Amino acid sequence: MFPPDQPGTASQEDVQSNKWIAAAAYILFFLPLLAAKESRFAMYHGNQGLVLLLTSIAANVVLGLIPLLGLLLVPLANLALLVLAIIGIMNAINGTMKPLPLIGNVRIIKVP
Repeated sequence: MFPPDQPGTASQEDVQSNKWIAAAAYILFFLPLLAAKESRFAMYHGNQGLVLLLTSIAANVVLGLIPLLGLLLVPLANLALLVLAIIGIMNAINGTMKPLPLIGNVRIIKVP
């Protein structure tokens, strides 16, 4: 693994001790804020989970306002967001800090 001082990396012991908290962050984004505040790895995935949640809310609201076409687009958007969540969970379980496709470069939560 990479040295912990490079951006986008975490120490091996940080990854091993917070792997499951990071994976759960895609379901409950605030879990790393409560359980692993000092973990660079968990907070990174908590940020990714929050971005995914906000994207999901925005997609459902915006596409839900479109008559008829929205009935087709909302399920497709939700399927795409589910795929992104699975990708994020797999990244967390595998111990990597790769951003999610399309939305992963947004930073909302400060990573230590």
